[in-house]
Amino acid sequence: MNTGMVNSLSVFFPCYNEQDNIERVVKSALDVLTGLNIDFEIIIVNDGSKDRTGQVADLLAQKNKRIKAVHHQVNRGYGAALQSGFAAASKEYVFYTDGDGQFDIKELPMFFKYMADYDIVTGFRINRQDNLARKINAFCWTTMVNLLFGMKIKDMDCAFKLYKRRIFDDIKLRSTGALINTEIFARAKNKGYKVYQIGVHHYPRTAGVQTGAKLSVILRAFKELFALYKQIKSDK
Repeated sequence: MNTGMVNSLSVFFPCYNEQDNIERVVKSALDVLTGLNIDFEIIIVNDGSKDRTGQVADLLAQKNKRIKAVHHQVNRGYGAALQSGFAAASKEYVFYTDGDGQFDIKELPMFFKYMADYDIVTGFRINRQDNLARKINAFCWTTMVNLLFGMKIKDMDCAFKLYKRRIFDDIKLRSTGALINTEIFARAKNKGYKVYQIGVHHYPRTAGVQTGAKLSVILRAFKELFALYKQIKSDK
């Protein structure tokens, strides 16, 4: 298969209590990436899981030299998990999707052709498989941060994104919680990086429990948002 510009790729999965999903998700990634005939690595970021996610990740890494596990001893938050994934990535391009299996990595190769002209290719969820409250929260959040930072991102927190890895040598991330995607887009916009958006399918969670809608997570995101806004404005 013609992979365009993408010949060297790091793929990582941020995970928190995903013992029933992560092996299936990693196997799917291995099948897809092996078929592309590219240089790749898979990174599992275990964000202080309380179940067997860490043990499963280590077993997968022991079985395949292209897989490595990164562990947080305690749960540090979604943004911290993404930061660890970007830091561990060693290839020219880096892609991440969540370890909950709500996306199909078979859709990743269609992103590759856009990397010649763009620095970030981000998905937006087609027929989002979440309850109404989560959809409303996401719409309000995306609308607000787009207005605040002058952006036009359709689905801010869609966990299906491909980047040129060098971006993360150029921008320094501070968010450790749910604000992380907003921060990446806002700082990338300030630096002049170009973003392309493409629709991806979204599937129901079949195991595990979502944590992003907790009130504590939402309140933390708002607190970080206003601090980020001040930082971004002062950077200009």
